Amino acid sequence: MTPSTSLGLLLLRLSLGLMYLAHAGLKLFVFTLPGTAQFFAGQGLPGVLAYAVFAAEAVGGVLLLLGVWPRQVALALTPILLGAAWVHAPNGWVFTAPGGGWEYPVFLAAMSVVQWLAGDGAGAVKRSGRFTWGAA
Repeated sequence: MTPSTSLGLLLLRLSLGLMYLAHAGLKLFVFTLPGTAQFFAGQGLPGVLAYAVFAAEAVGGVLLLLGVWPRQVALALTPILLGAAWVHAPNGWVFTAPGGGWEYPVFLAAMSVVQWLAGDGAGAVKRSGRFTWGAA
């Protein structure tokens, strides 16, 4: 891996980590966890799922920032973003639409998959191991 590629993946990893932490913070400090649980229930999801999503975003964000198994963490968090896209799909394309659109979570899900496919990036504390198609 070239140094510029490794730095690019580091930037991606840090950006994703900060984004996940920001979304966890939004659930905790702005909407509150009970409020987030109520929102989830209003979407037809179990309210308790809000607490699991908050924990996954908070822990996953920290792990990404530290570079602890970043590829696996990014892939494991992808369903959260796809769930957010599902919730925002009725609002349309643009995330600035009332209630938010679906393109932002879909883009972030794609970037999480890119992190999984491409690698950990520079400065990872615990490397994920190399991914190859068809490897045993």
